Amino acid sequence: MSLLEARQLTMRFGGLVAVNAVDLTLEPGMIASLIGPNGAGKTTFFNMLSGLYVPSSGQLFFEDREITGTEPHQLTRYGIVRTFQNIRLFGNMTVLENVLVGRHCRMQTGLLGTLLRPPKVMAEEAAARRAAFSLLDYVGLGTERAQESAKNLPYGDQRRLEIARALASNPKVLLLDEPTAGMNPNETADLTRFIYRIRDELDLTVMLIEHDMKVVMDISDRVSVMEYGIKIAQGTPDEVRANPRVIEAYLGKDEDSPAVESPAPEPLNGRVESLKDTSTEG
Repeated sequence: MSLLEARQLTMRFGGLVAVNAVDLTLEPGMIASLIGPNGAGKTTFFNMLSGLYVPSSGQLFFEDREITGTEPHQLTRYGIVRTFQNIRLFGNMTVLENVLVGRHCRMQTGLLGTLLRPPKVMAEEAAARRAAFSLLDYVGLGTERAQESAKNLPYGDQRRLEIARALASNPKVLLLDEPTAGMNPNETADLTRFIYRIRDELDLTVMLIEHDMKVVMDISDRVSVMEYGIKIAQGTPDEVRANPRVIEAYLGKDEDSPAVESPAPEPLNGRVESLKDTSTEG
């Protein structure tokens, strides 16, 4: 059974078709990657999955419920959360406060409870703080940094904090947009291992946009490839690596010998490091 499903999802900006009739399915417990050259429509597709854009046409389903056009805060309540390529922490708030923001959607306190602060509300807030401290330990930040300003954290730790904030909402699907962007090789390796952990230990389904092909090929159960707004391939990492259309999309077509006649995985596999891209448009 699918957990999250896009059917013929399309996004138009005036006369520009940024995403064109893309089908995609996520099964529970999967780690999936969405890749493609710059301008392929990856981030636009993520923005539709997370409710930032309302699709021009097509449908989205989550746990067999249609969610097309649902507001982002409601999708968070359903269990779909995301991070962004450009870190969007509340820089002047503390590390702990950032995590508590993510927890807010699970709080039951209304306006009256906030004003009167009965024991039930105090207990709920205390439980939220305990959960936030636990998450800081879980992502490797440690509780001793809870009162630091988020903007003062090193870049890699800011990435971890953003993930901790997302995890605070108890998601079922975690969408990661360029999670390793700007990281050094050691930080990238640590984050890759961490994504495995949260999938296995927290029973999460994870989908990521990623330009680092080593990360994609190492971590993914399924890889989907977009080019010019169209999904051109999907399969296991080995299947995608060997796909002539994918090789052509990344490395270009050899005019003297058509890409379909090329032998197979070696061109993409051999130059995988050259496919990294740090630009901001997906």
